[in-house]
Amino acid sequence: MAAACARTLCKVGWTVLKSPAARRPDTVSYLVGNVAAHGSRRAYGTGGPGVRSKLLSSLRGGGGRVLGCAFLLGGGLGLYQTVKFSVQQHLAEEETKVSGGGLKLTLYQYKTCPFCSKVRAFLDYYGLPYEIVEVNPVMRQEIKWSVYRKVPILMVDSDVQLNDSSVIISCLKTYLISKEKNVSEILRCYPELKSVNDSGKEVTEFSNKYWLMLSEADTAAVYPEKGTQKEEMKWRQWADDWLVHLISPNVYRTTEEALASFDYIVREGKFGTFEGFFAKYVGAAAMWLISKRLKSRHNLQDDVRQDLYKAVNDWVAAIGKKRKFMGGDQPNLADLAVFGVLRVMEGLQAFDDMMENTKVKYWYRRMERASLNHEGRN
Repeated sequence: MAAACARTLCKVGWTVLKSPAARRPDTVSYLVGNVAAHGSRRAYGTGGPGVRSKLLSSLRGGGGRVLGCAFLLGGGLGLYQTVKFSVQQHLAEEETKVSGGGLKLTLYQYKTCPFCSKVRAFLDYYGLPYEIVEVNPVMRQEIKWSVYRKVPILMVDSDVQLNDSSVIISCLKTYLISKEKNVSEILRCYPELKSVNDSGKEVTEFSNKYWLMLSEADTAAVYPEKGTQKEEMKWRQWADDWLVHLISPNVYRTTEEALASFDYIVREGKFGTFEGFFAKYVGAAAMWLISKRLKSRHNLQDDVRQDLYKAVNDWVAAIGKKRKFMGGDQPNLADLAVFGVLRVMEGLQAFDDMMENTKVKYWYRRMERASLNHEGRN
């Protein structure tokens, strides 16, 4: 519609310029006079007859060419804006197709949860647009509709629910590579397994959660070198089973660090005024005590920083000196998992100590850039 109007303006302008009558001053006077006469009914405070007479006299000097040029200029600008808008719209549509096939994603999370941070790292790296719903960790009203009561939860197109950070990542990565199945069909490859632990509490696990459900051809394309698939799966599981358990004992190592950690959690989380006050002081004290139990449960050293340093240096050593990432020139799912877990400590003393006393800094900064620039989208 806009393009048609712009083309019409250009044709009118060209016709006016080519017309012999356009060279006579009286033609322009008639055209402008009619426009002024009709327009004066709608234009208020625009200068009145004095301005109109000046306009007429100036146009008479230049003849019909002025009017023709005006039409051409207006039509040209209109056509330019129309083409520009069409190109931008096309690029936006192409970007949507590339980044997730137009999936509508909603992430229910605690911002400071390492498992939620893993999912955000994946979504950010691959440039998948998503909305965030911050869940109140006390009341959890935001997920009262869900039987599964943990975060992260990712809703896909408002009707498919993905639970567990590793299942979410494996399922979406499979979807991005192979478009033969939709997300709901892929999810069936990661069935829930319910059991009762030693404490008598029911726990939910998921089968195959570190596997990508790909054809042989797709698997060979994603993992061209022998052993890289097993390596990725091994370190993804390491991030869940070991690295995650080093976070709490380190960020709540002392009462001062526990208070600083909860101050950050309250600022970034979704708390009411009373809840925030309660969480900051009572929560900090409780987590300081719990961190001592976690240290015993996971057989950590008295100085839990040493376990964190060793774990991070083991990770860097596994990457080696010849690779930028464990995935080679680009991060793989293990890189994203480890980065997501470590990122929750940013702004805290544990993070600063880790960056200063380990060899992780250069890898971590490369991961930051890759995530910020959505490098996986290409």
